[in-house]
Amino acid sequence: MKNIEIKTNIRFCQLDELPQDEQDLVQTAIKATDNSYAKYSNFHVGAALLLCDGSVVIGANQENAVFPLGLCAERTAIFAAQAQFPEKSMLKMAIAARNHAGLMDNPVSPCGSCRQVILEMEDRYQQSIRILLYGKKGVYVIDSVKDLLPLSFVDESMR
Repeated sequence: MKNIEIKTNIRFCQLDELPQDEQDLVQTAIKATDNSYAKYSNFHVGAALLLCDGSVVIGANQENAVFPLGLCAERTAIFAAQAQFPEKSMLKMAIAARNHAGLMDNPVSPCGSCRQVILEMEDRYQQSIRILLYGKKGVYVIDSVKDLLPLSFVDESMR
């Protein structure tokens, strides 16, 4: 048996250390939390997705009394982009969250289902999607969802 070491590169910075376009994308994700329907959890998540042509598509989590029928902010943004602009690749995604006390202090990471969907988009367009996870204490900067999902399952896995 051999040991395999998997390393992940995630950077942490303050919002004002990001380039202006990424600061704007984070601010759009923060604003998108207002579009969340989180009647049950009171946990509002917003996502902003930058497409290759410079357009931005937002998403917000949508809950339902039948919990499995809700959808995360990341997937609502991706699915909206795919429905409206399927020929445009995705470059960056910013994610922010708040609860009854306001914006979260620490960045919130995508759930496993969202990670898999982001991975599918990277695979589809053959390019990484830079992920910006916002918290009041700082921003995690991740160059590819593969850093959050190192042992991933993609189309090639089935061949």
